[in-house]
Amino acid sequence: QVQLVESGGGLVQPGGSLKLSCAASTSIFSFNPMGWYRQAPGKERELVATITSIGWPNYADSVKGRFTISRDNANNAMLLQMNNLKSEDAAVYYCNARSIGYTGVRDFWGQGTQVTVSS
Repeated sequence: QVQLVESGGGLVQPGGSLKLSCAASTSIFSFNPMGWYRQAPGKERELVATITSIGWPNYADSVKGRFTISRDNANNAMLLQMNNLKSEDAAVYYCNARSIGYTGVRDFWGQGTQVTVSS
């Protein structure tokens, strides 16, 4: 079973930065894509950014130009650099990894890390 563990969340002031990490218990080479999602209180989980196995990123419009997703296949990790954070970015951020195999599509999720943006 794949385990994903997020870290790097915390409290930051508006305009500040945070870097989230997602560590996988197994090789991430074949996961396609991997991504970050977030869920604010009372709202549905939403896509933040995804990255393919060869490193092509995709971003939600709300974070374009501020967030950068990357993956380190050698170290089984995925990162999310978040700059110029806004109050609306506050949420629990989840790491996702998608595996496509003979049995179909499987999605793996981490437990989430809290990001709070407040002055």
